[in-house]
Amino acid sequence: MAGVNVSPASLLELIAEIAEIPINAGVFKKDCADLTRRVCLLTHLVEEIRDSNPVDSAAASSSENDWWSDLVVGLQAAKRLLSSATRFQARDSSDGAVKRISFQLQCITWRLEKALSNLPYDLYDISDEVGEQVELARSQLRRAMQRYGSLNSNKFLNGLSEPMERDAFSNVKIKAEEEKLEGISETVVPFGEEKKQLRKSSSISLAFYLSKDADTDRLDKMVTKNTDESKKSDKLTIPVDFLCPVSLELMKDPVIVATGQTYERAYIQRWIDCGNLTCPKTQQKLENFTLTPNYVLRSLISRWCAEHNIEQPAGYINGRARNRGDMSVIKALVHKLSSRSVEERRNAVSEIRSLSKRSTDNRILIAEAGAIPVLVNLLTSEDVATQENAITCVLNLSIYDNNKELIMFAGAVTSIVQVLRAGTMEARENAAATLFSLSLADENKIIIGGSGAIPALVDLLENGTPRGKKDAATALFNLCIYQGNKGRAVRAGIVPALVKMLSDSSSHRMVDEALTILSVLASNLDAKAAIVKANTLPALIGILQTGQARNRENAAAILLSLCKRDTEKLVSIGRLGAVVPLMDLSNNGTERGKRKATSLLELLRKACQ
Repeated sequence: MAGVNVSPASLLELIAEIAEIPINAGVFKKDCADLTRRVCLLTHLVEEIRDSNPVDSAAASSSENDWWSDLVVGLQAAKRLLSSATRFQARDSSDGAVKRISFQLQCITWRLEKALSNLPYDLYDISDEVGEQVELARSQLRRAMQRYGSLNSNKFLNGLSEPMERDAFSNVKIKAEEEKLEGISETVVPFGEEKKQLRKSSSISLAFYLSKDADTDRLDKMVTKNTDESKKSDKLTIPVDFLCPVSLELMKDPVIVATGQTYERAYIQRWIDCGNLTCPKTQQKLENFTLTPNYVLRSLISRWCAEHNIEQPAGYINGRARNRGDMSVIKALVHKLSSRSVEERRNAVSEIRSLSKRSTDNRILIAEAGAIPVLVNLLTSEDVATQENAITCVLNLSIYDNNKELIMFAGAVTSIVQVLRAGTMEARENAAATLFSLSLADENKIIIGGSGAIPALVDLLENGTPRGKKDAATALFNLCIYQGNKGRAVRAGIVPALVKMLSDSSSHRMVDEALTILSVLASNLDAKAAIVKANTLPALIGILQTGQARNRENAAAILLSLCKRDTEKLVSIGRLGAVVPLMDLSNNGTERGKRKATSLLELLRKACQ
């Protein structure tokens, strides 16, 4: 790689060394801890780069290589700075020393964000999960850049108000590069411009310290902008409730998750899309993935922004400007989707699949380019590769909530069900995942349920690959939340398939999924009859005795639904040995498990009287 001759393995060692730097109780404690945390987020990125097979660096453009140089130089500077700043005490320092460290933090943050913004995804096999971590790190770095103009200003003022006997740097072992930075002469400027010029000169000096090829014009503009913004931020503090707990940014589209916490829609959607099943703030398991708009908070934020003359950035998506060049490329690809050439259509849909996988921005731009109706038409293509890529494109696009409505409006469900019935196994898996994604909107559960999708999903649940079975189970669970779909699922034969999964001894057991779906179905009369007919009671008692906590909880919930107002079944589960495990669950289970077990024990007691 050009620029800095450092291998990924060496960079991983550098990140590990940064992570081990102790964070002491200095004035920069929080800032150092934040920088360390953001650096550690890059570990998996560097690991995947190490394990990937990039194209020959000689064939790559200089801009594609420069990002690595920026990353290496930024991390090396971060290590040097953290070693000093963690022991920094404001009360023992001069005003200039405080500002120098704050601007070093600012410029290192800028360097790292610049590196990540130029990351050439095309050169490396970067997974979605790692890509999301990179985007999270970028968003935090951008926010830090905006705030470093008034970095911990209250702490500085408190520290500087105390007697200053010596400069802080006399207590810290400073490396040669930092000594050079200290020795840079300050420009004499008119009174009143002194602070502004000091910030500017310190920041640009650090830019040269980081790299001989520093973009000083861009840095100059950035420092001037942040200096102006710092005047506002010194007077204005954003209410904590208005900040997304994930991005720490002012929310534009706040939504409520199942635990009652509120997040920015784009960031919590990314969290869920990466396969996370818990609430980021409380770590509680999300009972469902419905995102409910928080209209009250949105109104309060809008009112607050209006009162303080703050405008939402125009032309930005998730903090990044739309790229007109990308849009022109996407429009050209969308045009090729309608080509008469099978090969050209196949190549175009393959490229759109790759783009739609990469970022939320691309999903928005692809939809705006009018791709969704054309992709829906390609779902019925006789060309296998085209159909597989088309259904995967629709799946990727559906991740962005606003696209769900466009996909439904294009009449995609019928074609998706056709793929689910007759496509290749990969296409069927992605069709099931697409139906799950679309069914997250409650109104779509009814449409999908009435489209004939449920029998096809049950067939995939019984006969699919391990991944296909999981995709089918997830979609069926979400669809069966709607009462009208429970009967459809029972008639499609879902209960025997789920009961069979309870006794599956293979390495791909899906007991958790089977119990979760059965617990949802158990409130339906037809489902109750089917569960009893399938002789499920002994299996449920066995899970009560030896299963994991969540499975025991669901087993108790199913038994309670089956046995309520049915003395005969209560007597049956008593004879099968349910009392002892229920007593244990009522004392040691989850909160929900305790409630279900206690209710069942009370019913058993009454039945025996």
